[in-house]
Amino acid sequence: MKRRTILFWAVALAFGGLGAAERSFPFAEATIDDLQARMAAGTLTARTLTEAYRERIAEVDRAGPRLNAVIELNPDALAMADRLDAERKAGKVRGPLHGIPVLLKDNIATADTMETTAGSLALVGLKPLRDAHLVTRLREAGAVLLGKTNLSEWANFRGERSVSGWSGRGGQTHNPYVLDRNPSGSSSGSAVAVSANLCVVAIGTETNGSIISPSTVCGVVGFKPTVGLVSRSGVIPIAATFDTAGPITRTVRDAALVLATLAGFDERDAVTRNLPAQLAATLAMPLPAGALQGARIGVVRTTGAKRGPDTVMAAALDVLRAAGADLIDVGEWPGPASAGSARIEVMLYEMKAGIDAYLADLGPAAPMKTLADIIKFNDEHWAREQPLFGQQYFKQAQAKGPLSESAYLEARDTCWRVARAEGIDALMEKHRLDALVGGGAGVAAMAGYPSVTVPFGALSPLPTGFLFYGRAWSEAKLLALAADFEARTRARREPTFLPTADPR
Repeated sequence: MKRRTILFWAVALAFGGLGAAERSFPFAEATIDDLQARMAAGTLTARTLTEAYRERIAEVDRAGPRLNAVIELNPDALAMADRLDAERKAGKVRGPLHGIPVLLKDNIATADTMETTAGSLALVGLKPLRDAHLVTRLREAGAVLLGKTNLSEWANFRGERSVSGWSGRGGQTHNPYVLDRNPSGSSSGSAVAVSANLCVVAIGTETNGSIISPSTVCGVVGFKPTVGLVSRSGVIPIAATFDTAGPITRTVRDAALVLATLAGFDERDAVTRNLPAQLAATLAMPLPAGALQGARIGVVRTTGAKRGPDTVMAAALDVLRAAGADLIDVGEWPGPASAGSARIEVMLYEMKAGIDAYLADLGPAAPMKTLADIIKFNDEHWAREQPLFGQQYFKQAQAKGPLSESAYLEARDTCWRVARAEGIDALMEKHRLDALVGGGAGVAAMAGYPSVTVPFGALSPLPTGFLFYGRAWSEAKLLALAADFEARTRARREPTFLPTADPR
């Protein structure tokens, strides 16, 4: 690395962060619309943009504060950018993602020179035979696949007491606001990369909070869609009942544009048949202004919350009232907390079935053919794969039987009944609500329903977010509400890479 770069970071970190120096990056906080306007005007090319982000990753992720968010760069990214520039020059623009660099969580399959490992050394070299469906859609939309992001290994469901943002292959990802703080998981690298301006957009995946939680503590927008809006084929699974991929961005508008691109039917994922016909087109439309005016928002009360979160919630509710929203106290959740064991049961059953099916799709030559093979590999490579935590969930999953067993079916029905019929659906029907706020990320995930977090305030020294969630296929409504909230708060702040929160 150049001497001036080393000196820059040494001085910046010595003074506790980067501050104004960080804003020297020419594409800091750039949005999709802004970058498309520059490319349309001829003042920017996809190649220039891709080169800038590659240099940014070298200076911030590989060196400098060493965020360790990017597990691998795509060696074909510049060639992709060149092809897309040639298309634009010839008058072909594929859409809003044409020439936009995107990072993918490393559990999303790409049939190219990059690895797809879920952060596990057991999957290194096991190349997928085809792209994940969402990757195909990104390629068709003209996105530049910049690389893969680190994650909590196996999406945080390998062992008890797992470490968020750590994988055997990628090591530990760091929170960009305070480097010795947890980035949360499992889409840790994706959220950190977007927050630190290492890319325009990243794709994460969620089973239970894995998009919403890291987006919240990394000060970015995270959208977890209804299960079935984005195909899961080619995504290394945990549980088909809850799994989905979704966008992580710096603005709600960008999240909507990416979501519109990802949404679509896939014959390899039967649940995508439930996608409403016009929803994807609706998501691509401009977000309406003033959506909070007259909206009926249900406020779910939580017990035992610390003063900080209560203060943030109170301030956020003040914003909603000032915007003209009707706030309805709907009380506490009637029962989702009691369904936690049922959720784990579903995840254990479906993990075994899902991983075995994913590995089978790699072809007969792949040395890892079942979850049992992964367990054996991890035990044989204990020092590198299990120095921090074990693989209790893997072993419990391996002991489960087929998905026809009554224990599995009853657990799945419990999750859906508690989170859907007796939870979100019941509250929204009873109070005629447009959305819910407060204590609901886990409930929305268990229901398979959409949720979006927007930066708001700070629980010093880390940022926090405000969550909207609702019924299945309510993405357009949630995006509109979140965009209005975002416009009224403008709470997103760039990270300054503080070495520690307490320098004493």
